[in-house]
Formats: sequence, C-alpha cells, structure tokens
Amino acid sequence: MQKAEDWFSDQGWKPFPFQKETWRAYMEGKHGLLNAPTGSGKTYALWFPILMECLRVSGYLDEKKKTRPKRGLRAIWITPLRALSQEIFQSAQRIIQDLDLPLSVGIRTGDTSTKERSRQKRQMPELLITTPESLHLLLSSKNYPKTFALCQAVVVDEWHELMGSKRGVQMELALSRLKTLSENLRIWGISATIGNLDLAREVLLGPGSPAFENSVMIRADIQKRIEVKSLLPKTMETFPWRGHLGLHLLDDVIPIIKSSKTTLLFTNTRSQCEIWFQKILERYPEFAGEMAMHHGSINKETRLWVEQAIRNESLKAVVCTSSLDLGVDFAPVETVIQIGGPKGVARFFQRAGRSGHRPGQPSVIYFLPTHALELVEASALHKAIEKKAVEDRMPYLMSYDVLLQYLTTLAVSDGFYPKEIWPEIRSTFCYQGLDEDQWQWLLNFMVLGSQSLRSYDEYRKVEVEEDGRFKVNNKGIAMRHRFQMGTIVGDANLSVHYQSGGYIGSIEEWFVSGLNPGDVFTFAGRNLEFIRLRGMKVQVRNSKKRTSKVPSWMGGRLTLSAQMSQLLREELYSARLSKAEQSPEIQALDPVFEQQRKESIIPSTDHFLMEYFETREGHHHLFYPFEGRFVHEALASLLAYRISLMRPVSFSLAFNDYGFELLSDQPVDLQEIIDNNLLTTDHMLEDLQNSLNSTEMARRKFRDIAVISGLVFTGYPEKGIKMKHLQSSSQLLFDVFKDYEADNLLYTQAYRETFEHQLEEGRLRLALKRIGRQELVIRNCSQATPFSFPIITDRLREKMSSEKLADRIRKMTKKLQGR
Repeated sequence: MQKAEDWFSDQGWKPFPFQKETWRAYMEGKHGLLNAPTGSGKTYALWFPILMECLRVSGYLDEKKKTRPKRGLRAIWITPLRALSQEIFQSAQRIIQDLDLPLSVGIRTGDTSTKERSRQKRQMPELLITTPESLHLLLSSKNYPKTFALCQAVVVDEWHELMGSKRGVQMELALSRLKTLSENLRIWGISATIGNLDLAREVLLGPGSPAFENSVMIRADIQKRIEVKSLLPKTMETFPWRGHLGLHLLDDVIPIIKSSKTTLLFTNTRSQCEIWFQKILERYPEFAGEMAMHHGSINKETRLWVEQAIRNESLKAVVCTSSLDLGVDFAPVETVIQIGGPKGVARFFQRAGRSGHRPGQPSVIYFLPTHALELVEASALHKAIEKKAVEDRMPYLMSYDVLLQYLTTLAVSDGFYPKEIWPEIRSTFCYQGLDEDQWQWLLNFMVLGSQSLRSYDEYRKVEVEEDGRFKVNNKGIAMRHRFQMGTIVGDANLSVHYQSGGYIGSIEEWFVSGLNPGDVFTFAGRNLEFIRLRGMKVQVRNSKKRTSKVPSWMGGRLTLSAQMSQLLREELYSARLSKAEQSPEIQALDPVFEQQRKESIIPSTDHFLMEYFETREGHHHLFYPFEGRFVHEALASLLAYRISLMRPVSFSLAFNDYGFELLSDQPVDLQEIIDNNLLTTDHMLEDLQNSLNSTEMARRKFRDIAVISGLVFTGYPEKGIKMKHLQSSSQLLFDVFKDYEADNLLYTQAYRETFEHQLEEGRLRLALKRIGRQELVIRNCSQATPFSFPIITDRLREKMSSEKLADRIRKMTKKLQGR
C-alpha cells in the first residue's frame, strides 16, 4: 500500500493507524466492520485497498504486463442516503485522477437519469455507488449474474442506520446472493455510533458463515472531544409545556450564529424546522440570503444547493432535520445547535459530529430546551459523553414481507430454484430460524396467493416451470414489482408545484386533505396559497398573507431511547442531592423542583411516583416511569384495562416521555393498584392485546406489510393510489386472513411487529420489572404539579388550535401560581 501512503503524503496528511490496519486486513482477504467517528477518513480506509486489489487481480500492477483491466463491475459501495453518494463518488474520483488509474466510478440511485442507467446497462463502471433499493433493482434485471461476476468487494456504509430496519434485511438478502455469485467477494461494513458492534458484524456477514469466521473488527482510536453548552432560560417556567418549540430562546441563538462561520440548527421534526426558519427571518430579516432550510421533503435541487453552499461557506446558518445527520462532510461548520431533546444518545453524537468535522477538532453543540424539563435531558447527555454510552440497534427477525419481495425480484429476473436459494436465505441473521414449513408456505403464497386467495388470478404472480424454476413471465407483474421495490412505506406523498410548473417539494396526503382552495400554509420557507389538487400534484402560488399553518409529517414524534431513559432517570434523581453534586442544568431547574416538592416529591432510585388531584375536567391519576412515550402509551392502556376489570370505569389517556395520565369522571383508589399488583408482567401480552385494540394497530401495521410483500400495488409514478384506498385494500385482505386464515404468516407478522417495534414490548417488560422492585409512592395533590403539567397540556393540544391552547395554558399557569 505504498501508493496510498505516498498519496496521503502528497496531500500533507498522515494515515491514521486504523486506516493502515484496514488496508492490511483487506489485502489479506479479510471481511470486516470498521467503527470510526464521522469525519475521521473512513472512506479512504476502504477505497484505497479496493482500488489497489482491483488493479492487482487484473494484472495492471504487474509492470511486465501492464494490461488494462477487463471492464466490468468490481466493487459496490452501498449508502443509505442518496445525498451521501456524491461525497463518496468525489473521494473515489479524487484517488483515481491523482494516481491516473484506469478505473471508472458511477452512481446509481433513484436520482440517476434514464440516459445514465442505459449507459450503465451497456457497460457498468468498475466502481458503483448505490442504495439498497437500487441494488435490488439490479438483481431484478435479466442475466444479472453476469453483472456481478467480477465483483470483488461490497462496502455497506452507515451500517448502524440500516441494521435496525427492513432496509438492513434487504442488504442481508442481497449479500447472501452476491456471496454465491462472486467467489472472492469481500464484505465490509462502516459504522459510527452503535453500542452492539459485535452483533452488527454478525448480522452483516451472517452468523457462523465463512465470511464471519474470516472477519475482523477495526475500531478507530480517535478521541473526538464533544463540548455541550446548554442555553439556560433567563427566567425558569415553573410549569413547563411543549407549546412554543423553544422560540422563547430565539434571541439567544442569534449571537451564536453571528460568531460562527457556519451553524447547523437541528430540529426533530420538519414542521419545527419550517417554523424556526420562518421565525428567525421574521425577527432578523438581515439573514435573508445567508440562511437556508434543509429537510427530506424539499426538492432535490434545493437540498443539493444548500449542501454546496455550506461547503462554499456562503451560508451563515441552515435549519435542518435528520436529513443532515449522516456522513456528509461539511468542513466549514463550526457550531451545531440542537433544538429540543434529541431523544437518543447516538443521534446526539451524530449531530454533534457535524461540527469540527476534521480530525483533532472538537465538536461544539449547543442544547436549546423547548421546555424546562428538557434540561434534564441536556444533563443526561453530558453523562452520556463521560460514559461513552451509545444505544444498541436491534435487527429485524423473520420479516416475511421483505423475503417475499426479494424472491419475487429473483423470479422477475432469471427465475430461481428453491433448493439453491434456500441455503442462502438460511445463512442470513434475519432468517436463520426459518423452517421448512414456513419456506413452503412462502413458495405456495407466490404461486397461489395463499390458501384464502387462491381463487383470484391477480395474486398468482409466479409460475413454476417444468424444470422446477420459479419465474414471473407476465410483463405487467414484473413492471409493477420494479416500481414498488423497497421497504420504506409512509403516507402518500404529494408533490407541490407552482401553477406555472416549478417543483417545490412534497407533503403528505393527510395534510392536503384538510386544505380548502385559498388556504395559505408555510412550506420550504415560503407562504403558499393552495389552489387545487390535480392527480398527485398540489398546485400553489406565492402568497403575501401571514399564516401559522405549517405541514406536519406523520411519524414525526421521536421517543426516548432505552439508553436515554436510563440516563434521564439518573439525572432526575440527582435533584435530591446537594447543589455541589448537581449539574448546572439540574441547578437551573431549582424553581421547578421546588414547586414539585410543595405538592408532591421528586422520586429517587427506589421510588415510583403516582399522583392524584381533581379539577373541573375530572379525576387525574398520574404515573412517572420516565421510559419514553411509546412505552407509556402501552403502559397507560394496560393499566386502564386492568383497573376496568376491577370496576366499571372509562379513562382518557395522555402521555409524554416522562409519564402518563389516566383521566376519569370518578376517582380511583391508587392504593388498590398496589394491593392488587396491577403493575406486573404477569399475563402482560394477553392484557395488552385486550387493552389496546391490538387488532386495529395490527391492521394499520399490515398496510406496510401488504405493500412490501406486493399484496397491494401503490400505483405508477404520477398516478399513485390514494392512501385511503390503499388502506381500505389492505384492511380488506387483513379481515379475510383474520376470518379465514389466521395462521397466514403475513397476518401474524403484523401482530408481532406491533408488539415488538411499535409498543416496544421488551422495554415495557423491563420497565414493569424495574417498577416491581421500587417502592410505590402515592401523593394526593391539591393541583397540577410541574411534572404533570406538560402531560395535561399535551392532551389539550389534540383538541385546540395553537393560539387557543397558548391562551388556555397562560390562564392555567397563572391560576396554579396563585396570581
């Protein structure tokens, strides 16, 4: 690897030990997982050995032969985000040009033009940068084994992002096929922030596989210093609530932006991003032209312009979402501001890493709380940095929908023989437990459409030919499958266009359904008047009217991770310690904690707090597990159901990341909950199913499964099927399976994923076990407490507009403070 060392020297750089270690391991024929922080040179750690090995194998490095390598695909670099592909392309291109290598590099994603795709079909580049979805599209093409015959390497970038999703399952299946097609294939993953690295390597390479046995784990020993600075409110709100999105601290943000070369302001949701961008420009119009916005629903051209403007140092600030979380290298960024709790340690580290994006430079991140109690999260993040605590990512198991899509992909291309594919599928982590009966059921499903659908020709997609090969011979079925390939399913996105034709971005169908012609909303930093919906296009024009209507995107609410919940509880308990033992954030919350002590208590490690008080609304029963909103949603329903078995009572439920509320028209004796052991894991699954209307939740989950597996078709480009029609189609199938085929694997998968992923059954079980070890403390209060106030106001949010809610809360706060 002398060429690599010389190249580094020419750049005025010195390779890190982890880069040299990776070069050595790759050239020795090893597979592996590289763990290194963002901005440390991970890309060069793998591009160099891949390029050198491509040339060595072809004989190009032999000075006597010096023949040009045989043309064809030699290496694939997988990226989860299209936005990253350009960065990776530039890294490879830079080495190729500087060393004058006879290799070409190309990009193939959803943004690749038809002309470029046709060119790649005629002649693939030696190096291809692509996404999981585009890789599967290549597997769906005729004679695809020839495309991958010379492939020597696959690199899966940002593996920590892919592993805990069905896109990760997609990659497992694709790799299982490529291992068979290419004898000398080397598989490498790149991961930044993740806790369970060893499991990540096993999932990537396959448990017990030859690749796993011949693999290495390489960790970059680079100490990245992260400085967290909390923006403390000048006056602390005694009764905190989530309504103002942190805008009361807007004036504190401006000096930070002005003193930095470039600042990224991270928000947790796209609607919050839109609001912050608009409010900064309203109050500080001098930032016009120096500030931009970046989120996933803004059109590609605008996003690329913003990214380039950051590199060119022509922007002072960018308000963004997780669309800028991953790997894009922005050296000019000096400062990051996190608006609101990031809810996860890994996400926070990832965002902090956007600043000081060069080896040796510290990452500076400011934490801006959207309400007072989020300062506890800020304090917890300090501890996370000290302990280097990062979340695990849990892989999916037995995703039958993804497997059916993959098998159809193979059937669309050259077809497959089950006996040949079965061992490959069993070699993956996701399907290592797949048995013969399940395998046979899946094959029958593809050919017959399952037991209850066998009478309908539209579900018979695959034919079994005389020699036993499974093949799709219908061109219409093949075309629909290619259009729908992928595992990301959300609400239908509608494109937003000016009446004159210019494309602005995309918003979800449910938001547009609430608009009337003439309504004005803010999107992509502009005030837009809704004209009409034509097909899948929302037609708008610019408006001078001011509006508070901002699109929100479903699924925008984040929840506390398990790691973050534990750290948060520890910091909250520290409020009972002396001032000298508290962090500055906990000390700043003293007025809140003082008010909490007046009416109730601050729980300790050994306490589980329950509160009760009465208002005109009814009887409020509050519980504080501090486990995140998803766990609290399940726990609130579970407890309400168990109480109702003892006496007839109905509840309204409310929950946030800190606790949950059961509101009823009659009081419940909280001591009965303790005496009857209602907070127990006994019969938990059965009670959950009865309490949550799990059938309805599974029915909604089944929509995604039906789309991924190909049971329902989402429509052709520009002619998509409306979400309500898609939902009704999948619900009809769900009900058919429920009544006539209860053992249908896709039907049972819907229930399993509801409990495992949506309700986080595992975390719920652990939370109940922890509560079982604590002393249950009941406090009868005369009014709402600071802990209960944000939960109550969250419930009111569902019923009132933002303006009315703000007025109502101001009155509530004055009354509680006795003013």
